[in-house]
Amino acid sequence: MVLAKVKGNIVSTIKNEYLNGHKLLLVREIDLEGNFIGKTDYISLDLIDSGIGDTVLVTKEGDAVQQVLGHNKAPVNTIIVANVDDIEVESDDN
Repeated sequence: MVLAKVKGNIVSTIKNEYLNGHKLLLVREIDLEGNFIGKTDYISLDLIDSGIGDTVLVTKEGDAVQQVLGHNKAPVNTIIVANVDDIEVESDDN
């Protein structure tokens, strides 16, 4: 799983029948401070009502996606599994 920020919505009037009724969002990985990592965006299935600007937890494994969906018929390998409200990291300065 990776931290990511939602950058946009994907609008598709015609899509795979197993994606009907599901929202697709454009996400990019971020670091713990919320800065974008790299230049690669991913299209992720959203089942938890995330929106643009939200920090989310994304899994990028087909097997995990199949477990969440309960089937292997949707052509999906990334899915948003949580909206992240806050990140707390203990300092290394102990």
